[in-house]
Amino acid sequence: MTGAGGTGRTTVAAATACAAAAQGHRTLLLSAEPARRLAALLGTDGGDGAEAGAGGRTDGGDGRGEEGDRNARRSAPPPEPGLPAPVASVPGLWLLRVDSGAEFRTRAVALQERGRTVLDLLGAVPLDEDELTELPGAGTFALLRALRTAHRGAAGEHGGDGTAGTAAPDGAHVRHGADSREGRRGQGGQNGRDSRDGRSGRDGRSGQDGRDEWDGRDEWDGRDGPAGWDIVVADLPPAPEGLNLLALPEQLRRYLRRLVPRERQAARALRPVLAQLAGAPMPAQWLYDAATRASAELAEVQEIVESPATVVRLVTEPGPLAADALRTAGAGLRLHGLALESVVANRLLPTGSPDPWLAALAGQQQTALKELRDTCEAESVPLCELPHLGRDPRGPEDLTALADAARTAVGSGRTAECGPGEGLEPATGPSGTPGTEVAYGWVEDRLASDGKLVWHLPLPGAGRDELELVRRGDELTVGVGPYRRVLALPSALRRCRVTGAGLKSGVLGVRFTPDPQLWPRSARKAAPHG
Repeated sequence: MTGAGGTGRTTVAAATACAAAAQGHRTLLLSAEPARRLAALLGTDGGDGAEAGAGGRTDGGDGRGEEGDRNARRSAPPPEPGLPAPVASVPGLWLLRVDSGAEFRTRAVALQERGRTVLDLLGAVPLDEDELTELPGAGTFALLRALRTAHRGAAGEHGGDGTAGTAAPDGAHVRHGADSREGRRGQGGQNGRDSRDGRSGRDGRSGQDGRDEWDGRDEWDGRDGPAGWDIVVADLPPAPEGLNLLALPEQLRRYLRRLVPRERQAARALRPVLAQLAGAPMPAQWLYDAATRASAELAEVQEIVESPATVVRLVTEPGPLAADALRTAGAGLRLHGLALESVVANRLLPTGSPDPWLAALAGQQQTALKELRDTCEAESVPLCELPHLGRDPRGPEDLTALADAARTAVGSGRTAECGPGEGLEPATGPSGTPGTEVAYGWVEDRLASDGKLVWHLPLPGAGRDELELVRRGDELTVGVGPYRRVLALPSALRRCRVTGAGLKSGVLGVRFTPDPQLWPRSARKAAPHG
């Protein structure tokens, strides 16, 4: 789940998770919200603001019924960050709370241990864990690690096909296998990202070398732990941070390929000689090993994010800028090849109130809601409308009521089989011209008609004033507002020059003209000049 800040993303994610658990799905809710906030939302704080309990007997252990239940929840310790804990108030629901500060401190200490030799040579005094302060951006990496952890456990346990599971922020759902489409949207169309891949939800702990180590437990509170999550609902940060988080694994892998080229590892035996010739020390093997390990971990997360079963749901609250924000976010999703499964309009006020103040606010919402409906209908994206309960949702009863009251205002003809590639290719199929295979969009061969190749990039909702296009070497950088993606040029387009671009009907067309110095002679004869 993602969307604009303050629109109730966490509430919608929790309602989605509760609805899925009520339908019998083993559900994991992944969130970085504070424990006290999640406890109040899920109704595990006992009504007095205490933090969430980790489960246990619902009668308080003394058979006192409801009163014992409340006492048990009050006295139960909060769930340990980084480990899934069953939610006592919702059977079938587990919570994985991401504590980015704790993870940062643990990994920073582990990094110092690995570099102790260098630190000793420099005479440095290592930092203790209790004096470390979380750096900006640490939360993003903690969420990515939690996403990976939530989907990798059963792969090692069951020895299946080795494919990664999928979790989804912003209502994204990840479904693997023939049964993965069942209950796709949960109750009221509120599901967040769902993972149906039969993988274990066991979390890993960080070892001293910075790698994930499984704790080997199938139970966390005495109850049988699930063999794998049916659904993973990931509560992501607000957009654009949430959407950029999904694109980060691909970007970081590109950085590693550029900064630590694999080709350099082949010269391991020649490093002493090269060091003497260059007059400078060559990179140690541990650097290449660390880069390879990091790239492999990022590849796992990228596979989760880019899975055809992973979708994204955007949460918004109707207002003057809601439709514009939705269009920009939708274009950013398409740019990264992700599927916008649905949009959730949250906190809708009742209409027809005799109170003029409330009626005016509801009227403003309805005006903005109409624009949202038009935008979703134009893009064939379902719109789910959720009413304002008149209070802050608190406990499974409120979350279930919210899911039950959901109404689908704009439907879609898309099915569960539709993946993020839907609509990204022309109706007649991609061009068959050799050397024009691209990761996004399609290439139109117009060499015979006007001597050009046109790369079509679908960016529905994008405005001309927020587009950015840069050719750098064998790559094309495309930007839409706060979203940016670096695309590798196929072999045919590498031998061309960019001669123009235009946005028409939500599709950016980039025109390439063959470079006479690089284009094959036979092809130049076939293409018209001028």
